[in-house]
Amino acid sequence: MSYIDCLDRFHPKAGRTDPNTRYGRGPYLKKKIQTPKGLSDVPRNFSRYGIEPSWFKEDLLNIPNPDLIFITSLMTYWYPGVNETIGVLKTTFPDVPVVLGGIYATLCYDHAVKNSNADQVVSGAAEESIFELAGNYTGYHVKMKFDPKHLDTYPYPAFDLQRKISYAPIITSKGCPFSCAYCASHFLHPHRKRRSPASVMEEITFWHQTYHVLDFVLYDDAFLADAEKHAVPLLEKIIDSDLGLRFHTPNAIHIRGMTKPIAHLLSKAGFKTLRLGLETSAFDDRMDLDNKVTAIEFTKTMRWLKEAGFKKEQIGAYLLAGLPDQTMSSIEDSINKVKQNNITPVLAYYSPIPHTALWEKAVASSRYDLASDPVFTNNAVFPCQKEPFSWAALTRLKEMASNN
Repeated sequence: MSYIDCLDRFHPKAGRTDPNTRYGRGPYLKKKIQTPKGLSDVPRNFSRYGIEPSWFKEDLLNIPNPDLIFITSLMTYWYPGVNETIGVLKTTFPDVPVVLGGIYATLCYDHAVKNSNADQVVSGAAEESIFELAGNYTGYHVKMKFDPKHLDTYPYPAFDLQRKISYAPIITSKGCPFSCAYCASHFLHPHRKRRSPASVMEEITFWHQTYHVLDFVLYDDAFLADAEKHAVPLLEKIIDSDLGLRFHTPNAIHIRGMTKPIAHLLSKAGFKTLRLGLETSAFDDRMDLDNKVTAIEFTKTMRWLKEAGFKKEQIGAYLLAGLPDQTMSSIEDSINKVKQNNITPVLAYYSPIPHTALWEKAVASSRYDLASDPVFTNNAVFPCQKEPFSWAALTRLKEMASNN
């Protein structure tokens, strides 16, 4: 088996080292490209992220000829990179079937079938079909040694195939009990699944002891849901291990799940980067978006986190910007409300996502034909903002959020 990470920050030709100045994280390699068709109105540079195509071709020529190629996908609007990658694969190995899965393939299945040039596009969780697919294409059939319905039985991710493990992503659960109008979690993971705290702790210990990993990034959609049975015992195990680890929550944790004891547990466990899913401070008008937090819950959570020892620069509150019918003044109000609580506002640009409750409204409000091409859902182009929208106004919002 061969594995190639086209987003590899530590590719030998990149000449990078890891000074660990950002807890093992850092920017992806990127190269400026032509503006995609239909986005000429956007006064911004567009980039291809990841390794150079020539490096990719060279890497492919240095591996044994495969019998089958699996390729995954992330954001829907990144699909041109997926198509380009498949094109290189088809040129290099013209007789080898390519199977595409992942988030883009699941959310935009019909578009992927029509445009990707993959031999097969698979929607949904790969672990439920990947072995059958491999057997159908190669004639080599194996039995699964894990139960797709029970996360504790899963093998660890193959991070050891990477050139460098600068941090380890950890998933303690899949799915989310909330049904936020802007989020596709319920479509990607229809059933809520959780690992046992003991299983998660065993994995954390494995990566630390075997590969000396210090930084762990939680990618749960709802880490604090039913916290007393899930997050709390895991945090207690982390504290008891006394391994000196660092934890980060880029996917955000739900404010409603926070309590004063949990705030102190997070601090003692070594959480260094906390992101909170606030989305907007218009608490009385948010029912069409979600039902995750009230003004009182937000204020109490801020107090508890400060009392637990978290500093302003460690706490960021995500604020959605670019929602259909959203005014610039409402975003400014949210930024000010976050700053009044002495934490960092983090603008999260809204990307319209198929199969979400907000999708139809996004399609109706956009200045682009969102349904025709996922490239128009790129959050960087503010696709759902019509007049009076200006890029100068967006720049002002960025400066407002970044200024202390």
